[in-house]
Amino acid sequence: MTDLATAQLPESHHDPHHGGGGRRVSVAALLADYAIIWVVLALFVVLAVTTPNFLSAANMRNILDQQSLVLIAACALTVTMISGGFDISQGAVYVAAPLVALSVENATGSIGLALLAGLGFGLLAGALNAGVVTIGKINSFIATLATSFVIFGVGFIVSDRSMMRPDDRDAFGALARSDVGFITSATAVAIVVIVISWFLLSQTRFGRYIYAVGGNADAARLAGVRVRWVIASAFVLSGVAAALAGVLRGSRTMSATPSDDFSFSFDVIAAVVVGGTSIAGGEGSIWRTVLGAFFIAFMINGFNLNQVDPIFQRIIQGSVILLAVALDSWSRSRRA
Repeated sequence: MTDLATAQLPESHHDPHHGGGGRRVSVAALLADYAIIWVVLALFVVLAVTTPNFLSAANMRNILDQQSLVLIAACALTVTMISGGFDISQGAVYVAAPLVALSVENATGSIGLALLAGLGFGLLAGALNAGVVTIGKINSFIATLATSFVIFGVGFIVSDRSMMRPDDRDAFGALARSDVGFITSATAVAIVVIVISWFLLSQTRFGRYIYAVGGNADAARLAGVRVRWVIASAFVLSGVAAALAGVLRGSRTMSATPSDDFSFSFDVIAAVVVGGTSIAGGEGSIWRTVLGAFFIAFMINGFNLNQVDPIFQRIIQGSVILLAVALDSWSRSRRA
């Protein structure tokens, strides 16, 4: 079973530049396959040369800290999208998980229990999505859109429609705001999540199964892969990651507010798609998602430092996402 799954997933499956079997790779192919690297480097250089304070230590730390929560959720969403799924409920979990965590912290005074409660809520939300998608056989986009409203509703009920704050401000705030050398603890957690996600996808049998299921679920099933289990696991990981990001956001702001805002989901999806993970499944990688997140971060940071009108920022961001999706579609059709 492992040999079949591995045979379906040569390194070139998600890194098309790889020249297995002695195949020569052209410069044009390298430029195309690593386009996200060149684009991010070009944007970084342009902003470093033209924008005062962009390269300052304070600004770099700020960019890392701001993107840490997006990166945590985006790594898990990358796994889900490679498996052929789509999870738009991350934004709802991101909002509701810190409300659950703070309700436990207020009741018990325990930061540890609060963190466990928040992550446990994310696990349950991910399990709900997994069940609806794998057992109910509902399209994952529609399924997670529907469960988002359920999860938002839980957040409103838990908080009694009111902002919540921690009783132990110092201990709860330390979760995301402590210094770990040059970076914050939130950034340190994001780095750990990135490393674990990379290892899971590229170095384990589970990662091979994720690519196999996303590339061709029927073929993976015939090869002996437990397709439902793989897809369900991806959604559970997505829910837990979104909950972790939400709890860290609550720690950073020292509060949590019930809402039905999908903006976090859109930020995470943008990072994954711009990084080059295919919305059709079967292709993508963690390093691409990380670069996608930083491309957007540099772009927004440059806009803000240069005082670009927020309206134009939205237009440009939307255009970039559309371009990324169009390039993905064009690339897949060319290979087909």
